[in-house]
Amino acid sequence: MQPLSALKPQASQIRYLLTDIDDTLTSHGRLEARAYAALERLEAAGIRVVPITGRPAGWCDMIARFWPCSGIVGENGALYMRYDRAARKMQRRFWQDDAERQAARSKLAALAETILREVPGCALASDQQYRECDLAVDFCEDVPPLPAEAIDRIVALFEAAGATAKVSSIHVNGWFGAWDKLSMTRAFFAECFGVDLDALREQVVFSGDSPNDAPMFGYFPYSVGVANVRPFLERIAAPPKFITPSEGGAGFCELADLLLKA
Repeated sequence: MQPLSALKPQASQIRYLLTDIDDTLTSHGRLEARAYAALERLEAAGIRVVPITGRPAGWCDMIARFWPCSGIVGENGALYMRYDRAARKMQRRFWQDDAERQAARSKLAALAETILREVPGCALASDQQYRECDLAVDFCEDVPPLPAEAIDRIVALFEAAGATAKVSSIHVNGWFGAWDKLSMTRAFFAECFGVDLDALREQVVFSGDSPNDAPMFGYFPYSVGVANVRPFLERIAAPPKFITPSEGGAGFCELADLLLKA
């Protein structure tokens, strides 16, 4: 990984900033004023911001409607939402249809019982009730932090049931379906911006902090990890190309400042 300053020569060509939320845009579980202000400054400068997050559909509806962003990809790529402010209409797009989502939720509910029984100390994420497509198992957000062995056990239980499992900085997310953050980002760019992501990926920066960001880190030549990505590097198949000096929202602000100065 190169220091963030090494991105400076390419910064003036960036037109899109994609970002994870938890521990990338937030700091210690809070969205601070400086990070939110950075979103507003980026929007005012004409840089389109799209959060790419593991957070649930219910949160995505609020974020798409109220935040200074061009839309949001949620539940690790299971959906996107975009609010048309002129038409006052929310655009929602799911990877699976209603029947597929209902069938998957039934299997995930049974799997949740197994995971909670087999891994003491974990819990369903507090935002689970707002999810449409995945199961989020909390290992450190609202429970005492679990050891790496427990996280690995949660992943193994998901995979043994035939589900995809991804580790974030706070949850293990699992789902039955063939999507990830990158696949729905491609769909978002094609359907909302009317452009082929492959044709302009050198105009895009992605910022993240954890293993579930690996598809984005690997795909984008200008992928940035905030400094707190370091403890997760051994779990990330494709690490970010650049790293900020600071952690969390402070690191995001450093990236935003670099782009805005350019």
